[in-house]
Amino acid sequence: MTRWLDDDQQLAWRAYLRGNARLGERLDRDLHDRHGLSVADYEILVILSESEDGRLRMTVLADSVLFSKSRISHAVARLERAGLVRRESCPEDKRGIFAVLTEEGYRRLAEAARTHVAGVRDYFVDVISPGELQTIGRAFAEVDRRIREQTGEPNAETGPDDDI
Repeated sequence: MTRWLDDDQQLAWRAYLRGNARLGERLDRDLHDRHGLSVADYEILVILSESEDGRLRMTVLADSVLFSKSRISHAVARLERAGLVRRESCPEDKRGIFAVLTEEGYRRLAEAARTHVAGVRDYFVDVISPGELQTIGRAFAEVDRRIREQTGEPNAETGPDDDI
């Protein structure tokens, strides 16, 4: 039996869908117009910049940004053509491939970070109260946990180690 949404739930759900879509589009447009990067490209660069030596195995990177093996391969290839990332073989495992952030990648990320953070503040953080922000953070951590639990998906940090 389907548990339909009541009017308040339907309004909240639709507001979330509209707001999330507009926020994503706006942040993506800002990064693209000013830095030639998509939000997905930016997220890949951020994850690499936060990793040891600016490098991650491709599967770990894919899990971190919730991409399929095919999608991360295409994204890294695009970033590689732009000189922002390079691929390296894993010396311990011939099947393993690392994505490595280049100096140009670090430079472009540093420039784009100002734009991205300003957008996140302007369109999200500064329009809600600190309490609402904490509630949103807790709520979506629970959404993520529930989906991973029901689908059997591991955390990015504990994911499988087969490479692309």
